[in-house]
Amino acid sequence: MINTRTIAHNTFFLYVRMILVLGVSLYTSRIILQQLGIEDFGIFNLIAGVVIMFTFLNNAMNSTIQRFFNVELAKNKNGTLSKLFSASLQIQFLLIILFLVLAESIGLWFLNYKLNIPASRIKAANYVYQFTLLITVLNFLKIPFNAMIIAYERMRFFAILSVIEVVLKLALVFSLSYFGADKLIMYAVLLCFLAGLILLFNYKYAKRNFNEDVLFYFQKDKNLWREMASFSGWSLFGNVALLSSNQGVAIVLNLFLGVFINATMGIANQINAALFTFISNLQIAFKPQAIQSYASGNIQAHINFLFQTSKVSYFLLLVLVLPLLMNMEQVLNIWLGVVPEYAIEFSKLILVFALIDALAGPFWMSANAIGNIKNYQIVIGVILLLNLPFAYLILYLDYSPVYVMLVKVVLNFLGYIYRIKYVLNKTGVLPQKHNLYYGTILIISIIACLLYILKNQYFTQDSDYAVLVFSSAASVLVLSTAIWFFGFTKTEKNSLITLGKKLINR
Repeated sequence: MINTRTIAHNTFFLYVRMILVLGVSLYTSRIILQQLGIEDFGIFNLIAGVVIMFTFLNNAMNSTIQRFFNVELAKNKNGTLSKLFSASLQIQFLLIILFLVLAESIGLWFLNYKLNIPASRIKAANYVYQFTLLITVLNFLKIPFNAMIIAYERMRFFAILSVIEVVLKLALVFSLSYFGADKLIMYAVLLCFLAGLILLFNYKYAKRNFNEDVLFYFQKDKNLWREMASFSGWSLFGNVALLSSNQGVAIVLNLFLGVFINATMGIANQINAALFTFISNLQIAFKPQAIQSYASGNIQAHINFLFQTSKVSYFLLLVLVLPLLMNMEQVLNIWLGVVPEYAIEFSKLILVFALIDALAGPFWMSANAIGNIKNYQIVIGVILLLNLPFAYLILYLDYSPVYVMLVKVVLNFLGYIYRIKYVLNKTGVLPQKHNLYYGTILIISIIACLLYILKNQYFTQDSDYAVLVFSSAASVLVLSTAIWFFGFTKTEKNSLITLGKKLINR
């Protein structure tokens, strides 16, 4: 049974989190760029990308741990979460050892001998690399505690801690101007301190609220280890492919065009991360119930829930994204002050990429809930891996790097189509009135495209602020009205009204 009261409660906290985190994160990006400069900003994003390439094992375990916690809670198996927690923490320690071995050998060699980094910044890059490794280790240890908090749907703490984290990050960025040392190195040191603090907060909260579940003891259950390893094994392939399509493409761009293109990519990724925060607000609130509805055997409700979540996520994000698409040049000038080359084109395409992610998110949650993910991960992995050869070919033939991002968007759309097909085939059911889902998505998308064309037909990108405010407000008003009348069925409207009342009266 889908608990709408819990969803409404969780969504409230996560949306408050979204508003604060989105605003502070974007402002922080502007200050970081100003403090570090384009070159050092590009170096930092490049190094972070290299380190993330070696976290593929941990990313696979992240989704595995969250999935197992959610399923066990749905089955109401008393005493099993402490066993899962202990096994998860043991696995994380093993992954940390493997991560450090790979990062301190292959990664260090790649950093010093293969990447296109100015010679004057190699020493600083090495210091930043080591501190980034430490940040990653701390994030490894945080995962079991964070998964426990989300599984129990304690979204109030999750939201509050997210806001504290971004505010502290902003404070650390401002403090850079008071240090006489190399700002790039100092930024990495301060982020390391912040990562340790966030881990401590997660540990203290989990210990206080789930003490019986977070008791650690050496776990020898071979069947549990085998089951988690089997699930994460295919997740591993998918995560390698995902990292290749993101950090791998960033490295290819660096090899051909240097660190300045990484600054541009970093800006696009900042936008994508902010928008992904928006998407995940709704979908984190829905995720435990989506997985638990499948685990409890209510498959029809599970499928209908997925399609509704996908549609609502897309509409909410589209209302936010359309004004940005219409006024990207002005927005970047206001936000950054100095706009790197290709930043406008990269940013527009990353917005479209994020919209596709909003549609696809509920279906990859469902794939994890289903559990038998071998074929799913193989197909999705192959689609994502195609980003690398296409990126290399485009740049080798001396085409614009904008085409690299365009290919990324197209491949993401193909992945979305496959995810729907996979989930429907695995469950063997169809969503009720599923044709309305595709029809309403298409209608609202066409209306959004028409608004975009009208704005660019009659107003240029360098129009004054009055045009920026008017076009943004008009697009939000018109699109919101269209979504309400054409995007939802009568039943869905009633459900949204009910959710709204629960948020107001909570």
